[in-house]
Amino acid sequence: MRVLLTGAAGSIGRTVGPALVAAGHDVVGVDLVDASWSGAVAWHVGDCSDAAWTDSVLAAVVPDAVVHLAGHPDELDLLGSFTSHVLTTTVLLDAMVAHGVQRFVYASSNHAVGRTVRTELTDGVLGVDARPRPDTFYGVGKVAAEAVMSLYADRHGIDAVACRIGSFLERPTTRRHLATWLSPGDCVRMVVAALTAEAPGFAVLYGVSANTDGWWDLEPGLALGYSPVDDAAVFADELPARDEDEFEALHPGGPFAGEQYHRRGVPLT
Repeated sequence: MRVLLTGAAGSIGRTVGPALVAAGHDVVGVDLVDASWSGAVAWHVGDCSDAAWTDSVLAAVVPDAVVHLAGHPDELDLLGSFTSHVLTTTVLLDAMVAHGVQRFVYASSNHAVGRTVRTELTDGVLGVDARPRPDTFYGVGKVAAEAVMSLYADRHGIDAVACRIGSFLERPTTRRHLATWLSPGDCVRMVVAALTAEAPGFAVLYGVSANTDGWWDLEPGLALGYSPVDDAAVFADELPARDEDEFEALHPGGPFAGEQYHRRGVPLT
């Protein structure tokens, strides 16, 4: 399979890309910077929000699938989040329709439901059908990008899988990560499952590991072939208690639900 990987220079891209190459796939990297790693068959430097440039890349590469990892990983105002997450997703999907590419895998986020109140969950587990409750404009961007994916799945028959990634880290560093951790190995397994699931249509899964203390329903991912094997619990004894732990456990989004992330949606000029 030939895979166009956006955000290929980022932390997830540098994990997933080489793993896909090792599994026998051709991977074409796309990023704002030239940081090609060994094994990429080509590398394109540019901005996925540029429709003409993105269309030209899709026309040249003709991939079998697009894995969209590009995007600003922190909070911006509404316009910045819209451009980073929603506009780039739409531009890529338009190019996919134009060039007959049928599979789209997207790095969504737990922050799409990050403001959910965990004590209100009847069984303590958050499903993919819960109403969107973004904790930030970053989360709003992910919710809106998922909506665009749903539209293109219905309108054009594209298979589009939104992976609501938790905390992608080599190892957990806070108590919250005992629930939200996504290990590098499970991240690769997640992307491979999203690429190869049979006719998923529009689907959402939670991109977390098989954490004993997890807050997420893993069944939608299992139905798509994503079977995580790692568990943050093995690191539990290494994580000291912090004053922030109690607040960070109130909402899936943890610190993103706090006041330090409050800001105007549209700055005054």
